[in-house]
Amino acid sequence: MRPILDLLKKRDANVWSLSPSDSVFDALQQLANHNVGAMMVMDQGRLVGVFSERDYTRKIALAGKSSRDTEVRDIMTANVITVTPQTRTRDCMALMSQKKIRHLPIAEGDKVLGMISIRDIMDDIIADHELTISHLQSYIAS
Repeated sequence: MRPILDLLKKRDANVWSLSPSDSVFDALQQLANHNVGAMMVMDQGRLVGVFSERDYTRKIALAGKSSRDTEVRDIMTANVITVTPQTRTRDCMALMSQKKIRHLPIAEGDKVLGMISIRDIMDDIIADHELTISHLQSYIAS
């Protein structure tokens, strides 16, 4: 399996983020605008959390709170697990499975390079398997 940086290079170079003081409603609008399920929460260039649709459903919708009156900082996942650009995709998958997370920021020191989702990794694994199958079929046919 390849380093996670290879997957990141295939994606849009934008690193979308929210501010901890954004309202949850505004954060949801940003998720919809970018067609993503989670965004990093940055404070003065530093990663301080991840906000996801799951945070909203469990901590706002089910708790009967108002998304317009609640700030992202109040419901974001603050204990963020990150990986380095050199972390292998298989190791990322194992980590995401073990920690039951769907989004994984990639950071090198204090610099955040982007975020990948479980879907990104699954697509890569499927493509890798399809390539292996194709090579095996060619080998058998020759």
